[in-house]
Amino acid sequence: MIKRDLFREEHEIFRESVRKFVEKEIIPYHAQWEKDGVVPRELWLKAGAQGLLCCTVPEEYGGLGLDYLFDVVVFEELWKAGASGPGFLIHTDLVATYINSFGTEDQKKKFLPKMVSGEWIGSLGMTEPHAGSDLKAIRTKAVREGNEFVVNGQKVFISNGQSCDVLVLATKTDGDAGAKGVTLFLVEGDREGFKRGKNLEKLGMHAQDTSELFFDNMRLPPENMLGEEGQGFSLMMTKLSQERLAQAVRSTTVAESVIQMTVDYTRDRKAFGKSIFDQQNTQFVLAQLEAEATSMRVFTDKCITLFMDGKLDSVDAAKLKMLSTQLHCKVVDECLQLFGGWGYMWEYPIARAYADARITKIAGGSIEIMKLIIAREMAKQAEART
Repeated sequence: MIKRDLFREEHEIFRESVRKFVEKEIIPYHAQWEKDGVVPRELWLKAGAQGLLCCTVPEEYGGLGLDYLFDVVVFEELWKAGASGPGFLIHTDLVATYINSFGTEDQKKKFLPKMVSGEWIGSLGMTEPHAGSDLKAIRTKAVREGNEFVVNGQKVFISNGQSCDVLVLATKTDGDAGAKGVTLFLVEGDREGFKRGKNLEKLGMHAQDTSELFFDNMRLPPENMLGEEGQGFSLMMTKLSQERLAQAVRSTTVAESVIQMTVDYTRDRKAFGKSIFDQQNTQFVLAQLEAEATSMRVFTDKCITLFMDGKLDSVDAAKLKMLSTQLHCKVVDECLQLFGGWGYMWEYPIARAYADARITKIAGGSIEIMKLIIAREMAKQAEART
């Protein structure tokens, strides 16, 4: 594997502390959390005390004011360990980022310190039964009544939905204005009229709680608005590249880890008088996957650098998200095959990695949407050449 040059000494020191935290506080309990369908709040408090949450939040709001690579380190160490349960990415990379980027001073002071400490858990309320990738088609309404907004509607597939204490909620404040009618609000988890449905049963990522959310005449004051009225869609669009980059960080990390896991397993497992790894088919499969994962690592790290320099555009993010998640799913499928029947047993990490992988081609924008984004840019470039 090509040597990475992204990280400085302080990142690697931090990585070691994150790895020890994962080994001590997550790995021994993760199987039980998968059965429970939720990660205990105690873990969030421990992670906050260890400095693992919202690393980039400025010091004046309780954070450490570190660079994005510290968040990357946390995500990578979780995914290397197969720890899909803790919803730290949604909390850190999306919710805290929205508040830090678009929130008022009062909103930042109210929400961010508690998110950094793990006292409050963040969630993102955008997807609806009739609106997934097409966010401008949402139906949850926020109607102004006097000096308040009254919210009615529902969301679905919301990660951290059972646990959240603060929700970035996408609503329609003007049903006739299309994308310009979308407005974001910050919703406290105990607000009257905010109801949670059951914890949804998913194909994978069993330890991460995922819910339907309902809003029944929920009243919000104007000071809970995030950004300006009608500005919500444009604000969401500015964060999509970051969300897709995070998906790629996950997929690339998991692909590398699964390949290593499979090499170790096949070297120890015997068939027809020699190790499975020594079979030519095994070597060809793993060599192909290793080469593809190396290429994806270079692309992913380049996009991390572009993002930190403020130069990662939506098209490159779409290309990365599409290719990395496709490779992720290919790796877990072909590696599971090399485990034979044992790969189908839930006790084996490869089985859980296989189940957890499938959502990556949907979450953060489906593969099909990524292709549309790329194709539209190709058409623009072709038109410019004529």
